[in-house]
Amino acid sequence: MDNILIPVFAHILWCALLYALLTVARAPGVWGIGRKASGNALFENVKQKVSANLSNQFEWPMFFHMLCVVLYTSGNLVNCTMLALAWVFVVGRVIHSLVQIFGTSIRLRGIVFTINFVAVLAMWLLFLADTVQ
Repeated sequence: MDNILIPVFAHILWCALLYALLTVARAPGVWGIGRKASGNALFENVKQKVSANLSNQFEWPMFFHMLCVVLYTSGNLVNCTMLALAWVFVVGRVIHSLVQIFGTSIRLRGIVFTINFVAVLAMWLLFLADTVQ
């Protein structure tokens, strides 16, 4: 599997899963489904975090998706390093989501974000180095 679009699709699936989680978290307010006996919603504490994380999925990842499309259409610029960095990014986005939604450590979230950031930045630098030659 050396196709650069597979990690892109994996990230899209992750975003779809986050949308599903947000739908479930909003269900008590929207449809009145899933309330506890006390009247509180089951997922009330994660609703805002999921929503914020979904917004994050369309900020820095935009540069990842854009580069992957360019790499795919260019044909021969995808190598093992690029593919590995793409998977580091996608796995990092999943970990970042889990830390943001279910954790409280801002420091850990920052470290995971930095890994994602550097992976995409490295992909862009490698791409530019290959195209300038």
